[in-house]
Amino acid sequence: MRGFPAKLRLRPGLFLALALAGTSLTACADLDAALFGDEATYAELDAPMAPAATVPATGGFGNTSVPMPVSASPVSGGAPVVTITPITISAGPDTGTQVNRTVQSIRAQVQGLQQRISTNAARLADLRNQGAAAAQAYQGSKARITARLQIGTTRGNPELVAEWNSAQTSLDSLTGNINALNALGTGVTNDSSAAHFALNQIAATRNVSGAVEEDHRQLALLEDETSQTIVLIDRLLKEVSDNVQRQTAYAANERSNLTLLANAIKSGELFGGLTTPVTSGAMTSQQLASAGSPLVVIKFDQPNVDYQQVLYAALNQALQNRPSAGFEVVAVSPSRGNAASVQIAQTPARRHAQDVIRSMTDMGVPATRLGVASTTDPGAAGNEVRVFVR
Repeated sequence: MRGFPAKLRLRPGLFLALALAGTSLTACADLDAALFGDEATYAELDAPMAPAATVPATGGFGNTSVPMPVSASPVSGGAPVVTITPITISAGPDTGTQVNRTVQSIRAQVQGLQQRISTNAARLADLRNQGAAAAQAYQGSKARITARLQIGTTRGNPELVAEWNSAQTSLDSLTGNINALNALGTGVTNDSSAAHFALNQIAATRNVSGAVEEDHRQLALLEDETSQTIVLIDRLLKEVSDNVQRQTAYAANERSNLTLLANAIKSGELFGGLTTPVTSGAMTSQQLASAGSPLVVIKFDQPNVDYQQVLYAALNQALQNRPSAGFEVVAVSPSRGNAASVQIAQTPARRHAQDVIRSMTDMGVPATRLGVASTTDPGAAGNEVRVFVR
């Protein structure tokens, strides 16, 4: 398994066996080899998992000439329809004053924001449907594997290996969908900043001398329309953020299930049902304070934080003291800035938490012993992940 030193690699099931026996964890052979052996038949299963969702450096989604209502039409059994309806920005006569020229410039900015709302809403609709299709394809492959294992099959059945690869491909597609949603969220956040700047420009223009009554009438109307634009952008941003959080948690949980399935395919039988880790959702500051001292705190204040060795030692010690222990992984982000900034800052924190969960399952922690939550902390200097014993 890639991503941490060889001495941290554990054979599947060893963690649980040692925990139940009350003994400490020990290093052993490479997890990939333990799962599938070295035969060429299983070579494709040894492919690395797709990385966690990242925000691309650039992203653009084009423009629409006329703002139109956009709705996300769900695939069969998909999410409810979400409709974002851009408003029409009213035109006004040119009074010939300098103030009116400023009004026209601001109006053009707000009209551009309305066009981007329409474009981004359509993009969100597409990504939601693509994510639902990828999830359905993944669940279909997983169900076929589970059903075949349930009735009994040969060890390392190549047909199930191929089905497993198909399931992983579908899950990789979902990870790419999360990347695109993150990029979309960045663009919508930029639009939110531009809309607030336009609102401030309108307020400042009111105090400029040399205006006529018509100029102030247009300013008042444009102020109302800009405020409505901000409401639409904030709603779209929330929709994007909710989709990122939901899909990220789902993808991370299913990575754990894929590992369990790989072990089952190797053995030709299920060792128990696939169980999705319990997701606690949001955690309040009071709940965080009452959780006690964390087992380990991982600060993501630089790229490529090497935390696996410390995490492994902490888990080992916790299980020596209490073999039946479970763990709560909490994504913590700072609570500085406006609501949009705080919401965007939570996305990388949750992504780091899912990376930590993936590392813990790779080390052998059963998925049923893991929970994940997220919260904000005014005392946090940056994004961090705290692991508690429960």
